[in-house]
Amino acid sequence: QAQLEESGGGLVQPGGSLNLTCAASGFPFEFYTVGWFRQAPGKDREGISCISTLDRVGAYYADSAAGRFHISRDNAKNTAYLQMSSLKPEDTAVYYCAAQRASTPRTMCVFPKLGWYWGLGTPVTVSS
Repeated sequence: QAQLEESGGGLVQPGGSLNLTCAASGFPFEFYTVGWFRQAPGKDREGISCISTLDRVGAYYADSAAGRFHISRDNAKNTAYLQMSSLKPEDTAVYYCAAQRASTPRTMCVFPKLGWYWGLGTPVTVSS
């Protein structure tokens, strides 16, 4: 059974950093494009960053994440990461990871689909 499990969320002050982890199991992770999404209360789910099957060979960042967030993956560990820095209150949301096989990183982030593999999310709160 395919599973994704996010961890690393929490409360952080503005300007701080958090590192999120997405652990995958039950499917051939190395062949799947992976993405990080977030959903704030009352808002649509937003694609933050997505990465192709090979680390550093094709990553997409939303404007809201560019220059502050960094996505990576370790296929040997079936794990993806999202390093977040210079966090702002507007980054407050539940962060989800997802995996799918068919799309480019940009397409995955811009056009998320419920039928992919999704984790249950980890909450991030940026507040003083």
